[in-house]
Amino acid sequence: MANQQVLVLGAGQLARMMSLAGAPLNIDITAFDVESEKVVHPLTGHVIGHGLNNAIAQADVITAEFEHIPHSILDMCEKSGKFKPSTQAIKAGGDRRIEKQLLDDANVANAKYAVITNRAEFDAAITYVGMPMVLKTALGGYDGKGQWRLKQLDQVDAIWQEMEQSLINTPYQAIVAEEFVSFDREVSLIGARRTNGEVVVYPLAENIHVDGVLSLSTAIDEPKLQEQAKEMFTAVADKLNYVGVLALEFFDVNGQLLVNEIAPRVHNSGHWTQQGAEVCQFENHLRAVCDLPLGDTSLIRPTAMMNILGLDRLPESLLAIPNCHIHWYGKEKRAGRKMGHINVCAKSSEQLNTTLSKLASILPAEHFPALHQR
Repeated sequence: MANQQVLVLGAGQLARMMSLAGAPLNIDITAFDVESEKVVHPLTGHVIGHGLNNAIAQADVITAEFEHIPHSILDMCEKSGKFKPSTQAIKAGGDRRIEKQLLDDANVANAKYAVITNRAEFDAAITYVGMPMVLKTALGGYDGKGQWRLKQLDQVDAIWQEMEQSLINTPYQAIVAEEFVSFDREVSLIGARRTNGEVVVYPLAENIHVDGVLSLSTAIDEPKLQEQAKEMFTAVADKLNYVGVLALEFFDVNGQLLVNEIAPRVHNSGHWTQQGAEVCQFENHLRAVCDLPLGDTSLIRPTAMMNILGLDRLPESLLAIPNCHIHWYGKEKRAGRKMGHINVCAKSSEQLNTTLSKLASILPAEHFPALHQR
């Protein structure tokens, strides 16, 4: 197997973990920092080049670790013929208007919605979508940012003032109004699709978010829900002619899934695959974009992942807990920031729950909220 050079747009933890997964396959990763426009080593952060044109010329394949990439950069990469999954897919992940249209075109169930760019459209959306509703910026929102909840009419004017500022301050911005879905839980599916249309998916993960930020993901084995999720995943991936790893986030409403969001990349809720699957999401993404056979996605043992939020050190006693794996991202500490994650594995679900309870006695609720809410 020949050495391949992969350029990742973005220089965060996802590029870092792609690099770690690619090394055994003789796949070399370089990262393009979109903000500084420097080419950096994904593990050390050291600058190894300047300018996107040179980086594109040296790469065999180009991919992305996040959606919010300037269209000018995406267009340059698309022209090279090396970019995967596609600029269309990345734009869909970064713009809720495009995302919603994609879901409709793929005939995949999602929440009733309306697009808002002015007050008249806001008033019309209230009538069409109904209350309560969730309002989300089309561009730039993530981890619960850029969102409002409208529950009663006396909130309308105040929320409109905040939304109007977002529309004014961000070029091409819009607001997507969605019906409020009373769901039983949130789940996500991570899968990969190769150029020839081959699709593999991982087991669903049940996710607990706190204040809009993912706190805990646990792999689950529920065949009927899994089949439904795979059908929806395949419909979206085929519609995009997708290549790489794609994540779909769902609301589970009495056993019926509604797509909440898509992420055209490796995803936080799939980090458990590093210890819970034979081939992790990062390796399968690289296999897909490099047009290599996709790897086994079966759950090999019960596994959960928890984010490390706002901490840059943990008690050493964690390393003495069997099947507890810590993954640091090498970031500077900041309140609420994703600094790393912990994967916990066990021989049985009961043993996994016991280990998670033990971790809850060691780790603070402020930084591991879902661990203490189980």
